[in-house]
Amino acid sequence: QVQLVESGGGLVQAGGSLRLSCAASERTFSTNVMGWFRQAPGQERDFVAAISWSGGSTSYADSVKGRFTISRDNAKNTVYLQMNSLKPEDTAVYYCAATWRWGIDRDDYHYWGQGTRVTVSS
Repeated sequence: QVQLVESGGGLVQAGGSLRLSCAASERTFSTNVMGWFRQAPGQERDFVAAISWSGGSTSYADSVKGRFTISRDNAKNTVYLQMNSLKPEDTAVYYCAATWRWGIDRDDYHYWGQGTRVTVSS
């Protein structure tokens, strides 16, 4: 069983930055593909970014390309999402997720964190 705990959310002004962290309990974290998703009020949970087990491959939603960066530290069982140039439309609950095969659909992921809220004010 993989347990994921997100942190780092909060309130930030437009144009600001936040870094989200996701700590995994599973010691095989280094073999997992990790992803970030987000869900705005009344919306579906959408893909944001994913990173391969080695960190060598990443993928981003078009809406965040050039602004967000996903990274991981396998020694710390932690994946990060650096969010720069934040916009009000980035406001959502951000979820960390894990799977064993590459994927960018939420149905590809088997384990989920509880989410951390990000609010971007205009």
